[in-house]
Amino acid sequence: MKKEPIRRYSQAFKQQVVREYEDGASVNSLRHKYGIGSPGTIKHWIAQYGRAGYRAELVVIQTVDDQLEVKALKQRVRELESALAESVLENRMLNATLEVASQRLEIDLKKNFGKKS
Repeated sequence: MKKEPIRRYSQAFKQQVVREYEDGASVNSLRHKYGIGSPGTIKHWIAQYGRAGYRAELVVIQTVDDQLEVKALKQRVRELESALAESVLENRMLNATLEVASQRLEIDLKKNFGKKS
């Protein structure tokens, strides 16, 4: 079994890889491009030499109007979800009532609904 040689990378090389990462390249693409064995190596370099370490999460800056609109939209979603739940329950209740009536009258009211006699 052959051991992999320990590779030493110059600081300039590490900084170049980190710059490419910060410009949008993925860790895996950089690994393959430069023959770097472990993604952890590049992540360590990013933490050490990067402007802000790993890529920051998306930061959303909202105006007061945007925040109020989001709040109103969330409230509207809650209202619509509540109305939907009520409609589903009402539908189930009506279907159960129809089923009971069909059994008592011994006819299938769903099939005969809307037929003129």
